[in-house]
Amino acid sequence: MAILRLDKFLSSQLNISRTDAKKLLRQKGVTVNGKSVVKGEFQLQTDNDVVSVNGKAVEYKEYIYIMLNKPKGVVSATEDSDDATVIDILPESLKRSGLFPAGRLDKNTTGFVLITDNGAFAHDILSPSHHVPKTYIVDVEREVSSDEFGLFEKGMLIGDELFKPAKLKFLGKNEVSNTFRYEIIIVEGRYHQIKRMFGSMGNPVVELERIAIGKLPLDRSLLPGEARELTESDIDLLKTR
Repeated sequence: MAILRLDKFLSSQLNISRTDAKKLLRQKGVTVNGKSVVKGEFQLQTDNDVVSVNGKAVEYKEYIYIMLNKPKGVVSATEDSDDATVIDILPESLKRSGLFPAGRLDKNTTGFVLITDNGAFAHDILSPSHHVPKTYIVDVEREVSSDEFGLFEKGMLIGDELFKPAKLKFLGKNEVSNTFRYEIIIVEGRYHQIKRMFGSMGNPVVELERIAIGKLPLDRSLLPGEARELTESDIDLLKTR
């Protein structure tokens, strides 16, 4: 149970400024357990008290977890002076202060981005020591040889960096783009990791899409640029190795 000032509760849960929260209180649009409250400093017990705004109950969520199907051309950042960010394209109903992408996809890499305001949870998902797998579909220019398959499976030394073993599976040839498609599962998230792994073999990546984190797959009902909040069962699957 958390104890919060009412104006802070309203600001965080409605994604409004503290000033707007106080204005809402002065307009007598807020009730706690059915009684009108106008003071922002009112101490609220989040587990027990029911807050309503203009007659509609406001559910308290300490943290929020969002799945975004990232399109090309959008950067995995909280803000950027040149390009739209994954935060910019979220629907207003999901926006709140403190959101950030848990891990980065390159500007032209598509697929599953986890967005949250829970830093500890994000660290657990991203930390290589926790071995939470990330699954991608990758299109490359040529077929991977059996010897190269072995390098992925054993771990790969690129320069002075040793990459942990990755699982690679051939999915077939893309006749439209004349590329070769693979599923790759990694447990790290180093800078440009997959592109560097294939690039070290002289096999450039043409397309890259993240399709799962842990055991949670990208929701294919989400069009590029669309997002939804995760359920409790989704969050459990995120953490599954």
